Amino acid sequence: MDFLPMAHDILRDVGYLGLASRLKRLADKLQADAVSVFDARSYPIQTTHFPLIAALEARGPLSVNAAVEATGVSQPAITRIHNALQKMGLTDTRPIEGDNRQKEIFLTPAGEALVSEMRASFWPAVRDAAQQLCLYPEHDLLSEIARVEDRLAEQSLATRIEQTSNSSGLRIVEYTDALAPHFDRISREWVEDMFRLEPEDIAMIENPRSKVIDCGGTILFVEDPELGIIGTCALMPAEDGAFELTKMGVLKSARGRKAGDFLMKQILRRARQMKLRELFLLTNTKCDTAIRLYEKYGFRHDDDIMRRYGHRYERCDVTMSYAMPAV
Repeated sequence: MDFLPMAHDILRDVGYLGLASRLKRLADKLQADAVSVFDARSYPIQTTHFPLIAALEARGPLSVNAAVEATGVSQPAITRIHNALQKMGLTDTRPIEGDNRQKEIFLTPAGEALVSEMRASFWPAVRDAAQQLCLYPEHDLLSEIARVEDRLAEQSLATRIEQTSNSSGLRIVEYTDALAPHFDRISREWVEDMFRLEPEDIAMIENPRSKVIDCGGTILFVEDPELGIIGTCALMPAEDGAFELTKMGVLKSARGRKAGDFLMKQILRRARQMKLRELFLLTNTKCDTAIRLYEKYGFRHDDDIMRRYGHRYERCDVTMSYAMPAV
């Protein structure tokens, strides 16, 4: 008999990069099993109703805000769960004693009967089966989950991602006319370090507002908490709705702070926000470090860009494009 090779589990392969997706997949599997058990026992409720039911069973009647606090579930979700349970006759609301402006959710007699049955014959089996599933030496999964939850309460994953990817504390500053001298200084430095300034360079760096901003483009600056403005980059409109990524540079005195990576991420984010149809750049083989950065972030060498735009600079012998998402 021929056996099919075991497929690689990509979420296992990528490790912590796929943590959220893997936990979601695990939760989906557990939820699916729970649904089948609920159906087998003819319970009318769904697994998503459990947080509110457990809170009401443990603490008695609760206001919506108190239920949110007790479960960690959002207010709209608590309201949806209650509405579903109320339609089944398992929960209801009544004014809070001493405060007629607010109402509390409580279990009806039918809800209390169902919870009593589940507490007696169902929850213990679920608890034991889940514990057996998670039992392994020297670790307790629930304790580990609690630690992760506590750390997320201290600082969100989104904040941790931003801090990890921007350990130098760099920030983006939008163009103003007062910052035009920085655009001139940074652009001149990197161009004159390897090439001579061409008329196209001079026209742009001396007139950034008329050449870029007033035409619908944008200019971003990178500010270092210690050194101030250290880098810049522009998205300049070209014909046919295309945009050129141009004048991307970081001061020599600020190299090593990953400002180029930071700026590239931000300028591509801005390009997506602007819903650009086409994005390209013009460069030279001498700029090998910059070319590697462009390739790293998804730019690909493109001969058609050379044909259409390469004539604008004498030094241009490399053209690249970035495939923008469909808008």
